[in-house]
Amino acid sequence: MKNILRYNITKDDLSEFEGKRAAFVTFGEVMVRDTPADMERPERSRLVHVSMAGSEYTLAIGLNRLGIPSSYITRIPDNPYGRAVRNIARENGVNTDNIVWASKTEPIGRLIYEVGRTPRRTRGIYQRMYSAASRLDARMVDWQSALQEAKIFHTSGITFGLAAHSGYHHNYNLEAFKEALDNKPEHCLVGLDFNYRSTLWSPEKAREIITPIATEYIDVLITTIEDMALLYDLDCGPYSAKQVVNGNMGPVEDVDIQAFAEQVIRKFKTKIVAITIRYPSSFEKHRWESAALDADGFFFRSPAIKPITLQDRLGGGDTWNAGFYYGLLTEGFSEDGLVKGVLVGDAASRLKQTMMFDLPIIDKVEIQELMRADVLGRGKRESR
Repeated sequence: MKNILRYNITKDDLSEFEGKRAAFVTFGEVMVRDTPADMERPERSRLVHVSMAGSEYTLAIGLNRLGIPSSYITRIPDNPYGRAVRNIARENGVNTDNIVWASKTEPIGRLIYEVGRTPRRTRGIYQRMYSAASRLDARMVDWQSALQEAKIFHTSGITFGLAAHSGYHHNYNLEAFKEALDNKPEHCLVGLDFNYRSTLWSPEKAREIITPIATEYIDVLITTIEDMALLYDLDCGPYSAKQVVNGNMGPVEDVDIQAFAEQVIRKFKTKIVAITIRYPSSFEKHRWESAALDADGFFFRSPAIKPITLQDRLGGGDTWNAGFYYGLLTEGFSEDGLVKGVLVGDAASRLKQTMMFDLPIIDKVEIQELMRADVLGRGKRESR
């Protein structure tokens, strides 16, 4: 076992990024999230918290707050909500130079979100059809300029699902993605968070679009056991894909997770696969861990499954992605990068999920303090 106390994120490990415009670039959709602020249900609420939600947006903000210069690209209407998307990104240091502006009358995606409490489930309703972001097409972004200094270019399966959700025959975001790949630097790796959403498209349509993308273009694939079981019928240790999908997965050993990750790497031929694992006990109480494997066979799993008392789970996975990429970018695409990425990702995600709304308003000092407390507390992996 590596000495994980050595992975200190408060030291000056960002010198190579000084003066860079964007070492990390990502694109996708931001939604306006409406959450009742008066404890009413959405249909009765007359007072709503307006916040911003989006997988890649959350990731870019989280990574930039950790000190990695990041750029976020989307297409948004030139109206108050669109400007709010830009302004919030700028507040957190994210480069927005390549945002594409649409007519002020085009819709922006929305999420009506009701926060649950045990036993009432959280409920979310997407209103993303025909959004401005879903029509970000080729020839709208100067990708050569946007990716000039990028070490990682990232997106998610959600972004490619917007076309199916809107009923388009043309997948605009996919064409923009392919154009970006044609213009990225040779050294820039490509990351994808699989992030399947059944509210956007069917498993069949998702496989049709994402499988060739993941197989041909992706270097770093982030996913969950549930998504791989549902879409590709992958088992995990003693649990069949059907059991996983039905929520009947119990404790998993290191060999189970490693064998599962090896299946994913073989299937998609990626350099690195990362897996996040959430164990819900109730709405308020979850447990969390993650793991990563590279194509050379190096495997690292969270030293322990850790509890979270939830305030809001949205953005938790995206914040983990930010921490994981931080590890790769500061330690290299190496064994040390995987270990640091898992440790920072776990701590960042756990902190974020104790806060309301999607955006990870966290800093390096509190992440480092939690990482040290985890080790010095000598917590051991719990059984499920």
